[in-house]
Amino acid sequence: MHAKPYVGRFAPTPSGHLHFGSLLAALASYLDARHHTGRWLVRIEDLDQPRNMPGATDHILSTLENYGLGWDGNVLQQSQNLDRYSHILHSLIKRGEAYYCDCSRKLIMEHGGVYPGFCRTRDLPAGSNHAIRVQVPDQQIRLSDRLQGIFSQNLASEVGDFVVRRRDGIVAYQFAVVVDDIDQGITDIVRGADLLDSTPRQLWLYHLLEATPPRYLHIPLIMRRQGEKLSKRLASEPIETGHAPATLFRALTALGQQPPHALRNAPVSEQLAWAAPNWQPQRLPAIQQMLEDSLPPT
Repeated sequence: MHAKPYVGRFAPTPSGHLHFGSLLAALASYLDARHHTGRWLVRIEDLDQPRNMPGATDHILSTLENYGLGWDGNVLQQSQNLDRYSHILHSLIKRGEAYYCDCSRKLIMEHGGVYPGFCRTRDLPAGSNHAIRVQVPDQQIRLSDRLQGIFSQNLASEVGDFVVRRRDGIVAYQFAVVVDDIDQGITDIVRGADLLDSTPRQLWLYHLLEATPPRYLHIPLIMRRQGEKLSKRLASEPIETGHAPATLFRALTALGQQPPHALRNAPVSEQLAWAAPNWQPQRLPAIQQMLEDSLPPT
């Protein structure tokens, strides 16, 4: 464990209501924090305003409360942190670690989707249609995930210099999430395995910002038989608060926690009171995907 007290977080986007897959991520993160007598924060990642659904933030927070997942402290909304992001972005540009770019997506796709660094030495000025990219090293960036094991990636050959602020002015997820996690003192991140591939980019940003990265635990995604993950974008069915005890029991079972059958219809508070001290993430399969129809019924 970290020398620092444990601080975890759940950071949903308000582009829709919580579905079963996002409940699993929230629950795993919550239990990991409570098992280590740590703090658990909730952050709303609402930077992509065109995708945000009116009322989604309130619905997400009320759903968490109905499932007994109470958070510590105030809820941070990324849209309130724009000045902080801007200040750090400009400091990276000033240090020569980031630069403005006007390359189109079509041009990048012509190079296999890996950005070839066209604008690295062009010294473009700030512009209304200019993205900001961060320079990456030609070396393997490696992490040891608590469940998935060793994962490494050469950012130069597999990703290229990546965007930290989009051409439309919206700060990129990769950048904002690192700044917020540093500022909030996050020591441990539990999230879906769809974000494992982006973690080396985030580790590089931790390096540039001279901060200690957190530990990571990437849990398997819940996939439909058609090969799609449960997501708000695909209008996956929202979880209902009226069936919270049964759904929570199903979630604990899906996470491999083997809750006692006697808890099946118990209030969520009783289920969580059992689950936190008995949390064993190693019971999860060390895979990145699980089929939805392989899970126990509600």
